[in-house]
Parts: sequence; structure tokens; C-alpha cells
Amino acid sequence: MPDIADLLPMLALLLAIGAFAGVIAGLLGVGGGIILVPAFYFAFSGLGYDNPQLMQICLATSLATIVVTSIRSVLSHHKRGAVDWDILKSWAPGIAIGAAIGMVAATGLRSDVLMAIFGVLGLIVGLYLGLGRANWRLGGEMPKGITRALVSPIVGFLSVLMGIGGGSFGVPLMSLYGVVIHRAVATAAGFGVIIAVPSVIGFLLIDAPLENRPPFTIGHVNLVAFAIIISMTLITAPLGVRLARSMDAKLLKRVFAGFIVLMALNMLRKALGG
Repeated sequence: MPDIADLLPMLALLLAIGAFAGVIAGLLGVGGGIILVPAFYFAFSGLGYDNPQLMQICLATSLATIVVTSIRSVLSHHKRGAVDWDILKSWAPGIAIGAAIGMVAATGLRSDVLMAIFGVLGLIVGLYLGLGRANWRLGGEMPKGITRALVSPIVGFLSVLMGIGGGSFGVPLMSLYGVVIHRAVATAAGFGVIIAVPSVIGFLLIDAPLENRPPFTIGHVNLVAFAIIISMTLITAPLGVRLARSMDAKLLKRVFAGFIVLMALNMLRKALGG
């Protein structure tokens, strides 16, 4: 049982991370994974929990929070009739398969490799958020047949390697194929459930090395971080929603995009030994 004095700095950092992630989720309607993964990593490593699979612990814990937040989100959107269940059902099998493969791949990779992957993909997501245009199109409807069979596992696979839900890849993908934004956001919440559930089950069943592991970690999921993030998100997300009503949406999106780019660059620097 860890000493309470050793837990206090960790609890304080996680409370701050959860509060910030909740506000951002409320402001922009995005999942917290792209914030939580680097925040967890720098918090845990800064506290001395330099586990050989620390990055995997961060990914798994982020995905565990996404199980809860995505289910809550998709149910809320469903009540308003915003979820496109045809897209969700047809894309679900491929996304789930990709997520399962991503979990297996993640446990076999070194933490610095996962950090580099997060950094590169984070840069792409940030640049798209900051520079993308609403009228960009790849087609008039979501891909079917062989294209869907190829793309859907990639969405699940890359999302697990980043520890994120369905929004970061799902919303741009659907927008590029003509799905209106509110419907894309609602349906991507369902993507998040499909990505997170199978991968978290796997991460819970495969133990991380005991060496310098954050306390109260089962498999690769840190239960303390999971509980605090869920609790703080419930408290602070409504604040973000209220703030969003009084701020310029385009400016807010660009500022957040810049923030993601900076985090991604910092992860790349760390992965390269900086």
C-alpha cells in the first residue's frame, strides 16, 4: 500500500489534468484523449514513475476514461436523433478489429516509439484542425465495400496507438465525405465506444512491468487516474460549455489546434531524447 504522502502529488496533478480536460471537452466537444495521454505521461514521469511501459499505461488509462465519456456522449446525442446508426453499424466491425490489433501492437512497442507515433499523428490532427476547411471533400458519401474494409480498421488501430476516441479521426473522415458536422460528432462518439471497449479489456488483462509502476494500476490501467478524470470531467465540462457560448468558435478551434501541435512537438522531442 503506497504511503499517502507519496500519493498526494499524484492526486493533485491528476485533479488539475481532469479539470482542464473537462473544460476543453465542454468548450470544443472533443474527447480528452489527445490531452490526457501527454498529460498523464509528463505527470507520471515527473513523479518518478518511469515504468518501461509508461506510455502504454497512459494510452490504456486514457482509453478507459473514453469508455465512460463516449457512452454518455452517444446516448445524449441519440436522444436528439443525431447519431447516424447506419454508418456506425457498418463501420463498427472494422474499427473494433483495428482497435484490438492496435492494443496488441501497443503492448509490444517501446514507449519512445509510441511517443513518436503520438507526436506525428498529433501534428496531423492539429494541423487539420487549424488549417482544414469545412468545404473540403473526398466524396459525396461514406466509403463502402473494399474501401470501408480497409479504412475502418486503420481508424481503430491508429486511435488506440494514440489513446484517443473516435473524434480526432472520425469527425474529419465523415466531414470529408459530406456528413454534416453535428451528425459526424455524434456518430464519432459511437466510434469512441467501439475503439475503447475492446482495447481496454485487452489492456486490463495484460500486466505492465511492476518496475516503477504508478500505484493502483491493474494491467495497464491506472485506477486512480481513471476515477479522478471521470469525476473532474463531470464537474468541469459544463463550465466549458458555458464558456463556449461566449467565445469565437473559429478562434477557439485554432488556439486548440496550436495547443495540440505544441504537445505533439513536445512528445516528438521527448521520443528523440530531447
